[in-house]
Amino acid sequence: MPDWSQLGSLFDFSAVYYTTQLVRCAIFSYMLLGLVMLLRKVLFSGRTFLKGMLWTSFLLIPFLGKLKMFYENEFVINLTWRLTGAAISWIWADRMYMAGIFTVFICIFGKRLRLWRFVSGMEKASLYHTLVRVTDMNVTPFTAGLLRPRIVIPKVILENYGREELWAVLQHEKTHIRLGHLWFGFLWDILRCLLWVNPFLTIFQKQFREDMEDICDRVCIQKSGKTAQEYGMVLLKTLKLLGTESGNTPSAVTYVGEQEFKDMKRRMGKIADFCPYRKRMCLGMTGAALLMIASAFLAVRTHSYARCNESRDIMIGNYDGKAEIISHDTGELSRMISYDDRFVYVRREAFEEFLEKNHGEGEIWIVFGGFYKLPGLAGAAEACIYERGLRDKIVRIPYESIMDNWYFELLKLL
Repeated sequence: MPDWSQLGSLFDFSAVYYTTQLVRCAIFSYMLLGLVMLLRKVLFSGRTFLKGMLWTSFLLIPFLGKLKMFYENEFVINLTWRLTGAAISWIWADRMYMAGIFTVFICIFGKRLRLWRFVSGMEKASLYHTLVRVTDMNVTPFTAGLLRPRIVIPKVILENYGREELWAVLQHEKTHIRLGHLWFGFLWDILRCLLWVNPFLTIFQKQFREDMEDICDRVCIQKSGKTAQEYGMVLLKTLKLLGTESGNTPSAVTYVGEQEFKDMKRRMGKIADFCPYRKRMCLGMTGAALLMIASAFLAVRTHSYARCNESRDIMIGNYDGKAEIISHDTGELSRMISYDDRFVYVRREAFEEFLEKNHGEGEIWIVFGGFYKLPGLAGAAEACIYERGLRDKIVRIPYESIMDNWYFELLKLL
């Protein structure tokens, strides 16, 4: 029967394990966010597609917490050892971090859920063979949902727009869906939950959405065959119709559109500067960006610790009233001790000499193998007791593995 009292220690370990990684990821996110904002302003200010691609670099951030450099690079160790020590020692801080993730998740995705329910109750209409939702509220057209995205259009637009204008509005929302912008927004919200200690991820969310909106505008203009001026006039008409009377409407978690004049002015400026782009070149850049991200993922995986790492360490301890470590020199001990799945094999003469030399008395324990999650951060090892007085040249000691225990199986999966 499982010992359910161990669940508490498993939850505490999970808090330590993930907090240690995520705080490091948050530090990286500060640096990367600063770099992205700098590149947007300086090098890529006129490069709409390249600016949008910069944000894909954040896909790497949640996977940087297990990089080996945190444990193997002396310079990085000196910078981060206090962080590791605090995460291990201050369990209350780890619990607070986990509670923060849960709280932010409820706030962000609770809003998404409320919006989805709100949209589901709206009136339905067919627009160019596409089912849309109609609202009486003064909001700009937007799309909600991921697997079954629903396009929402205000009734005032349906009643006052011509056929070509309605087609432009519908294609704009469909382009957001086709380009995966709704999924990008979803992943960004997950990042905000995991790294909630970086408030700039929320502050600069506006720039992230602006870049996605600019990409969508450029694609729509080129595909429509209309001029940038004609496309811009549709936006101006939207601003005139809806005004700014949207303060009491629920905030949409995807692309609700700009409701302030300065945002629309910025967007109109981008549309006015539109120049046709070469589709093949954009596809090539997208492919190159995806290849770079895939290569970066592979590099991070290669230079990170696995979820569960096999340990080949051997340690000798004794118990003579109190526990004491005699030696953990794995190199020396491996010349005397070996093991397989069922037995530990000890070269008796060499080991007895070793114990006498190191004043090994009392009950002698051999601790070996097992696994660890991160260096110095939890794991499990096998153990057996060495019995003195045997005469075999090679002493064979049977042991029962602890790895079949449900607790350690869960620990491996974390």
